[in-house]
Amino acid sequence: MGFHMAAVWIVLVHVVLPLWALCGFLDYLCHRAGHIECASGARETLVHWLMLAEVGLPLGLAVFFRIDALVLAIGLICLVAHEITGHLDLRLAMATRRVTIFEHQVHSFLEVLPLAAILLVMTLHWPQTQALFGLGPERADFTLALKPPPRWPEIARPAAVLLVLVLLPYAEELMRGARRAADAGR
Repeated sequence: MGFHMAAVWIVLVHVVLPLWALCGFLDYLCHRAGHIECASGARETLVHWLMLAEVGLPLGLAVFFRIDALVLAIGLICLVAHEITGHLDLRLAMATRRVTIFEHQVHSFLEVLPLAAILLVMTLHWPQTQALFGLGPERADFTLALKPPPRWPEIARPAAVLLVLVLLPYAEELMRGARRAADAGR
């Protein structure tokens, strides 16, 4: 990997992904402060889980599979799906609760960081990016091929960050919303 590609990788792994997780946590804090469980409740949180799946699928593919035209195409499709779901999420949120200016700013980051991530991944895999669009010297490769698994130290810290800042908080939010719905049903 040349110097410039190493710099792209560093920005992706050490700036974009941690910032994305941090913004997810800030969004959770906004929901908690706004008592989401009393407004849209578990319904909105389920939309958040859908959005996590829409970014988690390409992230998981990129970690465990060789990045080729297929993985890039899935990433782009998930990006579009994430944007559509984000629009629906915001419509639901604004119809059921007060969405602060700060939360809107956090949402801005949560919209642009997946785009930044896919663009950086596409840059790292430029020949297959070109091939995906029928350009460049390579043929688009649409095979799903495992790559050597990452070493534990390479994924332990990012996995811990995602668990602590994203997955556990949103699980707690879902439980809080479900508990509120159950209490309202009594």
